[in-house]
Amino acid sequence: MREKRTNLPTNILASIRARKDRGAGVHAPHDRAKGMLVASYNVHKCVGIDGKFDPARTSHVIREIGADVIALQEADTRFGERRGLLDLAWMERETGLFPVPISGVAKAHGWHGNVVFFREGLVRDVHQVKLPGLEPRGALITELELKDGSAFRIIAAHLGLLNRSRHQQARVIIDILRSRDEQPTVLMGDLNEWRRGDRSSLNTLASVFGLPAAVPSFPSRLPVLALDRIMANRPGLLDTVETHDTPLARLASDHLPIKAVLKLGMLPASDHAEAG
Repeated sequence: MREKRTNLPTNILASIRARKDRGAGVHAPHDRAKGMLVASYNVHKCVGIDGKFDPARTSHVIREIGADVIALQEADTRFGERRGLLDLAWMERETGLFPVPISGVAKAHGWHGNVVFFREGLVRDVHQVKLPGLEPRGALITELELKDGSAFRIIAAHLGLLNRSRHQQARVIIDILRSRDEQPTVLMGDLNEWRRGDRSSLNTLASVFGLPAAVPSFPSRLPVLALDRIMANRPGLLDTVETHDTPLARLASDHLPIKAVLKLGMLPASDHAEAG
């Protein structure tokens, strides 16, 4: 009997095989004794894979995740007033999360659709970066100080669809980072890059952040592409990156959220001194 062959790529086959093990997608609450939970989520302008615009559904996914810091992409309308799409009062009441304040766009939650929410601490600095390319893209660089006095930097970004633009945008992020003081830094967002070869924009980012393991997050129903990333500039700063895979998350956006534990309190003492 001739062996049956398939031409499906191995990542698609792996996702198909894993699909039956996804079960009900029950998630356990995060144990904050292990560190801060950080997450990234492209909310797709609150339009689910069923085509319905439902900001409340998106907000409930965010509540499910239970992150201490979360970077959202496509949280505002793209054109015109760039109006924010989420109910910020509900977010504060139901999740305890507050948006990092920005300037210049009165009705938007974030900058070019990027918004950072945080649970506690003080915002020491916010830097809004307009990234080069044909599409309107940006990054939001935020420095947070925690109750214990430690600090870390978050770079929330949404890179472009064109390979050339992604390379330019990655270089701008690295250049800005190198011009600032050195401290624990996490890059989170939809980087629109799934390749790991010579033409990948991840190679530029790797000079500071290394190359993390790929965690497929797109499309949400059958994730095969690792478009979303959480990366850190120091070894051991992040625990394993994983998807937040629940029935609601599979429906609410075409991306699954990704999350990781930030082990800031477990850095060597010298690192804390640099961060303060």
